[in-house]
Amino acid sequence: MTAIHFPQTPRLTALPPLSLYIHIPWCIKKCPYCDFNSHNISRYQPLAAIQPEQTAPNGLPEDAYVDALLADLQSELPNIWGRPVETVFFGGGTPSLFSARAVDRLLSGVRSLVRLQPDTEITLEANPGTFEIEKFQGFKDAGITRLSIGVQSFNDDMLVRLGRVHNSREALAAIDTALNLFDKVNIDLMYALPNQTVRTALDDVKTAIATGASHISAYHLTMEPNTAFGHTPPQGLPEDEAALDIEDAVHTALEQAGFIHYETSAFARAGQQCRHNLNYWQFGDYLGIGAGAHGKISYPDRIERTTRRRHPNDYLAAMQGNVSDGIERKTVAREDLAFEFMMNALRLTDGVPAAMLQERTGIPVAHILPQIETARSKGLLEPDPTVFKPTAQGRLFLNDLLQCFL
Repeated sequence: MTAIHFPQTPRLTALPPLSLYIHIPWCIKKCPYCDFNSHNISRYQPLAAIQPEQTAPNGLPEDAYVDALLADLQSELPNIWGRPVETVFFGGGTPSLFSARAVDRLLSGVRSLVRLQPDTEITLEANPGTFEIEKFQGFKDAGITRLSIGVQSFNDDMLVRLGRVHNSREALAAIDTALNLFDKVNIDLMYALPNQTVRTALDDVKTAIATGASHISAYHLTMEPNTAFGHTPPQGLPEDEAALDIEDAVHTALEQAGFIHYETSAFARAGQQCRHNLNYWQFGDYLGIGAGAHGKISYPDRIERTTRRRHPNDYLAAMQGNVSDGIERKTVAREDLAFEFMMNALRLTDGVPAAMLQERTGIPVAHILPQIETARSKGLLEPDPTVFKPTAQGRLFLNDLLQCFL
């Protein structure tokens, strides 16, 4: 492949939209497939400085953690001064373990520090195992506009195999309550599960569609390193060909039901796409606060990645002392910018305008023409020069497409 010479200092003429990601790192039970930064409540030992009266009934240091998040956000203000926040996302862990009071106090603090747009999308991830009608109402009253419910399956046997703490009845009750309170509700599903067949996978999808949820995320179960399943895969995992048959059936059923397959794992009714995730995939900016949170912030002359300390106690200690000690900052190398852009953008079914590459990275399209031509010659990228859009083959073999830009 021809060597590519990147500009020494990429210049951005305009900064991209800005989102806020808030990480809540605790969960009731660590799922065996999960590689996110999450910590089991029952094994968590709070900092010695946190008194019993400062903890919630479930043992979480809610008030101390909210204080830490607000200190974290305040420390970032000089880096985003004057920029409005378009979306907010509470991820985890299990954010719904926090009380509605804590979420309300946190969002009030966020509003006092940054300018939220009037139509800001504010998503909170919820686990049916932490479902309470009063709590969901409290989340709405606090300002949450979108609920994402981690169901994974409606088959009780599958839920046991996945180590989930809820059953199908609890999942359906949580979804029903959420739909009565929120305009936007997402259901997370997994497929290619142990001993799963096309029929049982379709049972899950049809149940999810029947609830009336406007957004369904469908993920292929993967054996991630440093997880229990990564160490000891469960028995009965479908072979590759069977897993592809299941995936094809799941995607087809959702599309036939009127869901738009707008991203690799995301399906939505028209106008119901997740704006927060779209900003990720379009190489927008996001502040990431909370234990282990990642962020991306653009400046006129560089793009910076940030990472917070992973363990909740390490994070809390840093935020109570010298905040900068809890944050690692790294400038993205100019030769990595085009690949990072494509790694996100090419997950989108419709891709992105070609002009967005220079807008969001400072790298002109001309500097990666050899890679673009390679991807097109392999039938993985559409030939239209005005857009970077994967072909049907490119979507099916996304890793091969991305390899063209490494």
